[in-house]
Amino acid sequence: MRIDEILSDRRPVFSFEFFPPKTDEGWQNLWKAAEELKQDEPAFVSVTYGAGGSTRDRTIEIVKRIKQELGLEAMAHFTCVGANVEELRGVLDQMRDAGIENVLALRGDPPQGQTEWTATEGGLSYSTELIDLIAREYEFTIGAAAFPEVHIHSESMDQDIRVMKEKVANGASFLITQLFFDNDLYFEFVDKARAAGVEVPIIPGIMPILRYASIKRMTEMCGATIPPDLDRELERRKDDDDAIAELGIAYATLQCADLLARGVPGIHFYVLNRHPAARAILAALRSARPWDRALQPA
Repeated sequence: MRIDEILSDRRPVFSFEFFPPKTDEGWQNLWKAAEELKQDEPAFVSVTYGAGGSTRDRTIEIVKRIKQELGLEAMAHFTCVGANVEELRGVLDQMRDAGIENVLALRGDPPQGQTEWTATEGGLSYSTELIDLIAREYEFTIGAAAFPEVHIHSESMDQDIRVMKEKVANGASFLITQLFFDNDLYFEFVDKARAAGVEVPIIPGIMPILRYASIKRMTEMCGATIPPDLDRELERRKDDDDAIAELGIAYATLQCADLLARGVPGIHFYVLNRHPAARAILAALRSARPWDRALQPA
């Protein structure tokens, strides 16, 4: 089913993001996670696309299997990196022929070992161009990324809003945000997007904190900030993985409850193939149903 249709018919939506594993054990863990998450009836799941397109074939295979064998709607991430336009069309053809209906169109990160992003000769430079290509030549539902905090390669929030508006104009029908830990940043961002004329659903992306070093590395890479009070509590527990995970799950549950009570269209969980935390958070949310208290949609 197309995700734009799901978002029209079902609120709130809950979705999960996986990454393609590199080992046989990783494959087994991912499949176990997907099978268990099926019990939670997610609106959809998404599968990432490695730096430089390094997991392209695995991404397509996983999305295809999740759709066909588990009956879950699955979305493939897709980037501009490491391919010219004809090669991009070739991958899109594979996705279409595999029965994939939804694509998250991203510029993508540089290939492993490179720090600067450069376009492939004969390729594309921006996600806006990729969205335009897909929308003109294919019938996928297209999602795109949004950034409640200024993108690390952007000059300003105003530039981010202009780019996001172009993504929607070119064919993106929904947006998923980068991870964040301060809900006010999300709502301020949505207000600016709406003022600029962006009307598509903007789904908040939430990452439960499970390891101190991992979240520090992740936020440094993507430019997300950790609120001072949360950062202080993480610092106090940094040598105790269990305590970090307990705090992270509790904080994410409160964060999601507040978002849902304030009318967000759903939650996209960045689970990194570690699904028990997201399942616990979702169970608590469905028990408390904070969205019943929402006064208006975000």
